[in-house]
Amino acid sequence: MYRKLFWAGALALLSSAGAASESSGDSTIDEITVFGQDPVAGDRHPANPVSLLTPADLVSINAATTEDLVKYEPNLVIRRRYIGDPNGTMGIRGSNMFQTTRSMVFADGIPLHYFLQTQWNGAPRWSLVTADEIGLVEVVYGPFSAEYGGNAMGGVVNIETRIPAERRVRIEGSMFQQSFDHQGFDDSMAGGRGFVSYGDRFGAFSIYGAYSRLENDSQPMDYRFDSSAAPAGDETAVSGGLLATDEYGNPVVQYGNSGRQSSTTDQLKTKFGYEWGQWLALATVAYEERRIDALDSQNYLRDGSGSPVWNGSVAEDGIAFEVSSSDFSVSEQERRSLLLGGRVQGPLSDRWWLEASVSSFEILDDETRGSLANPDDPAYTPAGDVSVFDDTGWSTAGFKLSNDALFGSDRLSVDTGYGYERYRLGITNYRSDDYLAGERTAAVSASGGETELHAAFAQFGWQATARLDFQLGGRYETWRAEDGYYYDFRRDNLQDHDDRSESRFSPKFSAGFQPADQWQLRYSLARAYRFPIVEELYQNERRTTGTSIANADLEPEAGLHHNVTIERAFEGGYLRLNLFAETIEDAIFNQSAIVDNRTIRTFLPIDEVDTRGTEFVFNRSGIAERLDVRFNLAYVDSEITRNSANPELEGNTFPRMPRWRGHLLATWHMSDRWDIGGGMRYASNSYGDLSNRDTASEVFGAHDAYMQIGLRTNYRLDNGVRLSLGVDNLTNEVTFVHHPWPGRTLFMEAAVEL
Repeated sequence: MYRKLFWAGALALLSSAGAASESSGDSTIDEITVFGQDPVAGDRHPANPVSLLTPADLVSINAATTEDLVKYEPNLVIRRRYIGDPNGTMGIRGSNMFQTTRSMVFADGIPLHYFLQTQWNGAPRWSLVTADEIGLVEVVYGPFSAEYGGNAMGGVVNIETRIPAERRVRIEGSMFQQSFDHQGFDDSMAGGRGFVSYGDRFGAFSIYGAYSRLENDSQPMDYRFDSSAAPAGDETAVSGGLLATDEYGNPVVQYGNSGRQSSTTDQLKTKFGYEWGQWLALATVAYEERRIDALDSQNYLRDGSGSPVWNGSVAEDGIAFEVSSSDFSVSEQERRSLLLGGRVQGPLSDRWWLEASVSSFEILDDETRGSLANPDDPAYTPAGDVSVFDDTGWSTAGFKLSNDALFGSDRLSVDTGYGYERYRLGITNYRSDDYLAGERTAAVSASGGETELHAAFAQFGWQATARLDFQLGGRYETWRAEDGYYYDFRRDNLQDHDDRSESRFSPKFSAGFQPADQWQLRYSLARAYRFPIVEELYQNERRTTGTSIANADLEPEAGLHHNVTIERAFEGGYLRLNLFAETIEDAIFNQSAIVDNRTIRTFLPIDEVDTRGTEFVFNRSGIAERLDVRFNLAYVDSEITRNSANPELEGNTFPRMPRWRGHLLATWHMSDRWDIGGGMRYASNSYGDLSNRDTASEVFGAHDAYMQIGLRTNYRLDNGVRLSLGVDNLTNEVTFVHHPWPGRTLFMEAAVEL
């Protein structure tokens, strides 16, 4: 039903847009000043499809955190399990939400992507940029620009922030509350966010500072269950378990959940700007402190006297299953991170433009502490596990030179430059006699290593005629992995991995043709290589909850990418059709299995994955003078075409890749003061397993189809006050994307600008 309503609403809006396409609708947008060059589509990245977002496009989004701002963009998914989730991963095109090293995020040229780990641990550090300071967002699709390496196989999000033109103080407070009732958990969770920022200019100098604090409780992230069997007769009789299935449709008994998670995030951001002539310089300092407490595990099982049953062989209604004390363990995580960065831009001459940037990211402290049993369990002791990151972070530096009239010809252009990246990761696991105190009684294992990348690129443009242009580029990269180690303290066994180095060249080509003034056709072709990251190569862990085994012999992923764009521009917007195809060889995938009730994970390559897709995009502002619409629909077919390690997987759909994705974002400007709008996000169901056997829905581990509907209204008063109300997941749809997504969530927000 939701799918039919989605298409009906989308087609109705498109029909009204078509009827109004020839009328002139004036849409007033406040003038903004952003740091850096204006990234106009077809200008900075002519070989790539590009989508742009301005603050006027964002007014109907309930943006509790920064990643919310891009969740309606074409063929893009944000996997954020709850407000305050540190694992807000992003997937674009043929790169799924757990292939986090195939998408990049920059703020003012400073990387926010996290190329130390992948999957749920590889989310960009979104909170290091605030929604308040964003002036423009650019989403670049595919690796067709030589400026970016194989980490752009999916795409790139470039965020340009505003620099203060005058004194501006902003104070904002928001509250949100969600209700969640499913599979034994029924409760309401509340949260809130406070924010204050100050910006000012003193001649050529500008300063911006902001502080925010977010607190929120989530729905349960995990459910405890075990396969059902016939009782042997010596089990403890219990009640309270729920009959259910796992994601494969197998019958299981569900006997608990992980309970709510309490998330607290403090973020402090400072920017210093300086302008002289046409030159701009910006220095950024961003600090994040985050705490996640999972202390509320629920146990459904009761014995004949009504007391909880925490472990052992149990039976209910003639069904037997196993329960372990560790199923109800609790945990705490604390992390502190610091990002330093700077960028300088300006003209070296009438034709040459320079952009240079540096950044340094350090994990100051990142410690996770977990118990071996629940504090209410008679078997509980303060013993537990402690994991600590050591000497972890990255450094980057680079520059780009641009010339739009090479050799004095307005028909020739060039972008060329150099980039350097270095990543360090170290993690040590301890067994603790008092995990709450962070005591590290005995080291269990330690692993880590480093990677380094040098890259040089050049991309030439030739405007052959007024309607025909060509882009030709190349990127040469030298990658090195070194100092990889794994130490098993229990066996006193140290394993040092051999240092490795690889070099690759990635050619790029694009041709564009403009058959008429409002039409644009373009074909782009690119080779791209994505080198393994430290976690994939070196991070080995043996913990109570499972074992992770790295693979130091991984080869780079090799991608061949095609894109055809057909675009029709009109006043206030455009229609666009993208046809894309990509073939990835040696696709690195984290594969897991259950062995003796322990999860074993390791990174293995899949020989070849082919992805074919189509994207339809309609963006238009000023329909009937007051309506702004952004609509997109994507179809993607991603198939495992070769896999010598297990040929039975050939022909299967690649995990976490739904066939259909659609987004609709609309705003009706009731008046100069009042906006009403909202959005819909749709995705068909997908698989989480390479075998494609996980076909059950609305259970933990499933990858459901979903239709998420959000609404929002804003009203602005004369005194600089804005009041907003909103709701996400209006229909309170139960959706699992492995973990459950939030239920209906209500928003209240007030902001004042002085």
